[in-house]
Amino acid sequence: MIVFNVTTIIEESIQAEYLTFMQQEHMPLVMATGAFTSSNLFLLTEPVNEGITYCAQYITDSEEKLENYRLNQSPSLQEHFKNKFDGKYVAFRSVLHLIDPV
Repeated sequence: MIVFNVTTIIEESIQAEYLTFMQQEHMPLVMATGAFTSSNLFLLTEPVNEGITYCAQYITDSEEKLENYRLNQSPSLQEHFKNKFDGKYVAFRSVLHLIDPV
């Protein structure tokens, strides 16, 4: 299992708009690419940051699907997000690979 994690710190003033956008528009568009089998949106409560921190996690079973998504679909989705919330957020992406328990 591979988790594509997008951590976003938003201004408090856009919290309601951000949640609606993520749940009703952005995350469904990401899922419609076919690269991921499931997704979750988390509110990060610790550590406390300046602003409100969310983590959107997208699960895939294939490095190839993830790479295809990052090369071919992600740039336009990121641009769409930027156009909506420009200057009101910072985001970074990370990739996690599940290690089988001992």
